[in-house]
Amino acid sequence: MTMARSLLLMAAAMGAAASMATFARARSGVRGISARAKFNAIRHMPFAGRSRCGIAPMQSQGASKTVARASVALTQDELKKMVGYKAVDDYVTSGMVVGLGTGSTAAFAVERLGQLLKSGEVKDIIAIPTSVRTREQAESLGIPLATLDTHPDLDVAIDGADEVDPDLNLVKGGGGALLREKMVEARAKKFIVIVDESKITDALGPGFAIPVEIVKFCHEHTRKAIEALPALEGKAKAVLRMGSSQNNKPDGDEIAITDNDNYIVDLFFDEPLKDASALAEELIQTVGVVEHGLFIGMTTAVIIAGSDGISVKEA
Repeated sequence: MTMARSLLLMAAAMGAAASMATFARARSGVRGISARAKFNAIRHMPFAGRSRCGIAPMQSQGASKTVARASVALTQDELKKMVGYKAVDDYVTSGMVVGLGTGSTAAFAVERLGQLLKSGEVKDIIAIPTSVRTREQAESLGIPLATLDTHPDLDVAIDGADEVDPDLNLVKGGGGALLREKMVEARAKKFIVIVDESKITDALGPGFAIPVEIVKFCHEHTRKAIEALPALEGKAKAVLRMGSSQNNKPDGDEIAITDNDNYIVDLFFDEPLKDASALAEELIQTVGVVEHGLFIGMTTAVIIAGSDGISVKEA
């Protein structure tokens, strides 16, 4: 990892300034000193509007705003970490009930929440996990957990997405947790979506298969019924997920099983979906379907990490 990249990551994770000018000054000013001194030089740089993750908000322009710019190319995991940390820093405060999403990006938000609880920067948090693996991660970090049975109203939920369209409609469920994710996130006052720029699309469908959770009973009948829905117009192939339920790539000979003991059918499109809302309605009305991965009109804001830095698009 280059020195420039290391400094930028420390800025995102430990409270350093995020503007390019300030970052450049820091980089030039820490040459030839110890690693610890370099860390402190970055950590203590003053700037206006500091958030806990060290990303300084810039002026908003309409519904979309750029909040930080990167001066070096970052890996996809580094981008995911930046948005995961920023979501928790900006939207979680003491005393909240927080929905914890599932997936590689959401895992960074869970990690950050655990850090802030351990440091005492936030207190009295109750979290609702959306999968077994998220629950296990949260437990390992000492995050207090509950369920919707005891805490049905959430202040905020934070999760990733597989696709985001211009209206902030989402495809979710690539990791197999779509049912629990939707149950939890539908109960949140604010639903914050965290993605890297590869997930932004002009229309849902071709970029990522839309998952549909179905019951085991007569699953082949249900798969065929889904494929024949009018909203699909014969333009999607419904494929039963095989192997692990945590991705839509066949990686085993057994049918994938969700945390809820159901199957998943993935809808693969050759062209953009014309009416996501119509398909969502038809899917949920299909007998045998438990839930689908179209999250329509649920998003409060999307935090996006990309080559130009971090931006926020609000609904």
